[in-house]
Amino acid sequence: MISWLNQNYAKEGAVTTDLVKTALADAYKRLIAPAVERDLRGELTEMAHEQAINVFSKNLRNLLLQPPVRGKMVLGVDPAYRTGCKWAVVDQTGKLLEVGVVYPTPPQQRIEEAEQEFARVIKKYEIDVIAIGNGTASRETEQFVAGLIQKLNKTGLNLAYVIVSEAGASVYSASNLAIKEFPDLDVSQRSAVSIARRLQDPLAELVKIEPKAIGVGQYQHDVPAKQLNESLAKVVESAVNYVGVDLNTASAALLSYVSGINATVAENIVHYREKNGAFRNRKQLSDVPRLGPKAFEQCAGFLRINDGDNLLDSTPIHPESYELTYKLLELLQVDLAEVGTDALRSKLSGLDVEETAEKLGAGVPTLRDIIEALLRPGRDPRDDLPQPVFRTDVLSIEDLKPGMQLKGVVRNVVDFGAFVDIGVKNDGLVHISELSEKYVKNPLDVVAVGDVVTVRVLSVDAEKGRIALSMKGIPQED
Repeated sequence: MISWLNQNYAKEGAVTTDLVKTALADAYKRLIAPAVERDLRGELTEMAHEQAINVFSKNLRNLLLQPPVRGKMVLGVDPAYRTGCKWAVVDQTGKLLEVGVVYPTPPQQRIEEAEQEFARVIKKYEIDVIAIGNGTASRETEQFVAGLIQKLNKTGLNLAYVIVSEAGASVYSASNLAIKEFPDLDVSQRSAVSIARRLQDPLAELVKIEPKAIGVGQYQHDVPAKQLNESLAKVVESAVNYVGVDLNTASAALLSYVSGINATVAENIVHYREKNGAFRNRKQLSDVPRLGPKAFEQCAGFLRINDGDNLLDSTPIHPESYELTYKLLELLQVDLAEVGTDALRSKLSGLDVEETAEKLGAGVPTLRDIIEALLRPGRDPRDDLPQPVFRTDVLSIEDLKPGMQLKGVVRNVVDFGAFVDIGVKNDGLVHISELSEKYVKNPLDVVAVGDVVTVRVLSVDAEKGRIALSMKGIPQED
């Protein structure tokens, strides 16, 4: 660089040549080089921030859109050592029924007492699934629960357990929202409730936590907080609106992420519901204080009312399109009560959408959306995803041998690969080079947080707790 500067800016043989060369050398060393370095470093840092935020955003969306486990009585367990494992029972709707604590882990190891207490709770509430948080003492608690399940299933029960990510549970438990929701519980008991509910409906529970506290990214503490928060807030709002919200069961925290609804209006909806009972139709939203026509126009299509006055209120069809929907049903000569039946599906599947849109004077995209909603009323897009891995026994790292094939759940995706929970204490790493037979530029092109995958054990370092996995050549379920 110095030679280039001398060649272009210093005239050889002149009286001032040496002075100019000295000035150029000083300018380069003291001014030009540091400025270029700062610019390059700034550009690289900005690119790294964008990539880190992009990875976090995609992982968060996939985590939020994990499939719910409906219709199950769940026993949630927040593992710990000295202070014991806090547990909470929630019913099929997420209502808290009972809480308590047992001490099956070191140093107490009161296993028999814990087994008696869990057996009592399981039989009393007819528990279907035990959800165990994946934090401290998780594997010791898992071993205890797996042993108990083996015993109880011999008596005719059909129990299983699931390891649930408890990222951010402690943040939620100490928040004002949790205190307001469960004022009589301590922090760790609220965590047990959150763990149980995360299995039943991950989206409804995770929206209560500040997105950046969920921790499914990389280098998140090194990126600009404002930029990260804005990006993650958009992800949460997008996920909530994509799934839709049950107007009669959603919390204020969940409602506040619906388009057109802020925190105040969300609280007003809950208060209206508590005072007047369940909403029977979407029109009643106009009676909610501070929810004006513009807000109604934005939010109505994302709010669902099941078993209400109008079947269309349980679909993503906006009230503005109800008239068009009625015209379509009239054209097909079917009644609203036939929505979701095989007869209507048969007629809709053979429909020429463009020709019908012209007849009805409607836009083709709008008509396609209406048809999709009528084909599958009450559909939750998360139901199409694979369910969590239910287990009845437990593995230790010593049980793993190279070549074994196991099912696991993707817990995190980073630039160099994916971490997979295969049922042992430490998550295994599928390096980017082991994700596919084909070249993989970005791991997110192959896997996502929450995916259920089949992996092969490559190597195990029990001393360091490292497990290398591969997905090469293994057919994966869609």
